[in-house]
Amino acid sequence: MNYLKHFGLRELPFGITPDTSFFFACRSIREALNTLLVASANGEGFIKITGEVGTGKTLLCRKFLSTLGAGWVSAYIPNPNLEPRSLLLALADELGVATNRERHRLDKDLMQRLLDLARQGRRVVLCLDETQAMPSATLEAVRLLSNLETEKRKLMQVVLFGQPELDPKLASDSLRQLRQRISFHYTLKALDRNEVADYVAHRLTIAGYCGPALFSGGALSALHRASRGVPRLVNMLAHKSLLTVYGEGASHAERAHVQAAAEDTPSASWRWWWRTAA
Repeated sequence: MNYLKHFGLRELPFGITPDTSFFFACRSIREALNTLLVASANGEGFIKITGEVGTGKTLLCRKFLSTLGAGWVSAYIPNPNLEPRSLLLALADELGVATNRERHRLDKDLMQRLLDLARQGRRVVLCLDETQAMPSATLEAVRLLSNLETEKRKLMQVVLFGQPELDPKLASDSLRQLRQRISFHYTLKALDRNEVADYVAHRLTIAGYCGPALFSGGALSALHRASRGVPRLVNMLAHKSLLTVYGEGASHAERAHVQAAAEDTPSASWRWWWRTAA
């Protein structure tokens, strides 16, 4: 009997890859997605979404892109550590522009492509992930590229996804022009105790589970405390807890299973509260 069969699952419920089929619209994610949709509909130039590691920025980005209609052309660049020309080449590739060009020609062709799409009534959004690691010169190149606009709106909107370290980077004088162009921003928050319970139940349901609760109330409280409400850590701890339950031949996870998982996870918080937790 394997893990999936033991729990009556079709697939693993607590993977750490950003799979949109498991998208969970907690309050913070829902507000962030609404911010993205409203800002993009209004034709704003720059939008910023920040959040700690594991709070769901990449999953939110993918959900946002999948929500856009046929009138949109999207470009997604996940690798932030690019020099300005490399970023332009990546963007050109995303927009179907030939990349075997000299720099001045590439810039001109990108601008022409944006103008052509605008004439077709199509709108362009560029999503940049992990931008806290992007060189300042590359961010400035994006700003310059986004300067092109019609009398009505920008020809390209840019969404910056990044960890909190992005904010002090944008505070530097060299990026003040970019900072002034960010009209919408949102900071993702961790899940609260009730949201952790709903999140766990949601992922189990998507994975095919339809039996009694797999996590006791104490286990869910421990998951929230040990993960600090960070979805990626919830996934890691829930998966390890169920592995222990499976290894014991038991039917559901208790607080002790989560404790064992937390002790095996360096990024989990457990030492300071475990002795006094109810």
